[in-house]
Amino acid sequence: MGRIFAGIVAIIGWLSLILQFILHLGNPIVPEPSFAERVIRFFSYFTISTNIIIALTLTFFAFASGSRSGRFFSKPATQAAVLSYITIVGLVYSLFLRSVWDPQGWQAVADHALHDVMPVLAVVYWLIFAPKSGIAWSDLLRWLIYPFAYFVYSLVRGAVVNWYPYWFADVTQLGYLKALTNATLVLVVFAVVGFIYVGLSKLFSRTAVANTI
Repeated sequence: MGRIFAGIVAIIGWLSLILQFILHLGNPIVPEPSFAERVIRFFSYFTISTNIIIALTLTFFAFASGSRSGRFFSKPATQAAVLSYITIVGLVYSLFLRSVWDPQGWQAVADHALHDVMPVLAVVYWLIFAPKSGIAWSDLLRWLIYPFAYFVYSLVRGAVVNWYPYWFADVTQLGYLKALTNATLVLVVFAVVGFIYVGLSKLFSRTAVANTI
């Protein structure tokens, strides 16, 4: 049952990403960037990269768990890390972006699918089906590598092309001090969310052991 649910969520994720990609290419937010720049900008959003990661994770878990990649994505620590990332997507969107963005039509469908539906389905999957044993507190540090690398990439590329994916990290509008402060605060939120999921995994693991005794 877990693999079936994971497969369904993965398919929803891929369809949502494809829809968003088509809409992004046809309706760029910034007028007249080149085709290559539109593609790069699409993959430069944390929402997109994270939804790709969650879709990949669930795809391999559901359809190729015996492969080398499948075994990696089936690890409890990997799935918990990915869950923390997609949770942040939902939280940051609701706290910082929903009020300044009012998509319509198919854009609203893609937007809500990637920012609302996928985070909720991922949490449901993890709570009910995902393996949770063996996750250590030390895993938290490794989980922060991805968001840290993303912020470095965004700031470095932004300095080169003068474009930032999110307003709260836009150096041209806020300056480096404010942008770096905001990025640090988001990293702290990553650590807190990761801490919660490690704690929950340990609680679930202890409960499972107790029920077998």
